[in-house]
Amino acid sequence: QVQLVESGGGLVQPGGSLRLSCAASGSIFSRNGVGYYRQAPGKQREWVVGISSGDGSTYYEDSVKGRFTISRDNANNTVYLQMNSLKPEDTAIYFCYVVTSGRTHWGQGTQVTVSS
Repeated sequence: QVQLVESGGGLVQPGGSLRLSCAASGSIFSRNGVGYYRQAPGKQREWVVGISSGDGSTYYEDSVKGRFTISRDNANNTVYLQMNSLKPEDTAIYFCYVVTSGRTHWGQGTQVTVSS
């Protein structure tokens, strides 16, 4: 069974940075697409960033391009989301996900709050 454990959220001032981590129970990230969604209060969950299996191509939602960077450490079965120049509108619960055999598995979510 796939298990994803997230960490790294917290409170940060506008313009600050955070790095989220998503650790998997096995060697699945190198063979499957992985990424993050987020859900702000009162809003639907939205896709933020993804990294494909194989060549590791990355994809970003327009509002985070140039500020967020996703990377994958296959040896440690961990995916990282580096978030820079954070804005109040980035406040949300961030969920990592991985798609295996057509099924999506989710992390437990980690809260990111951007506020002065």
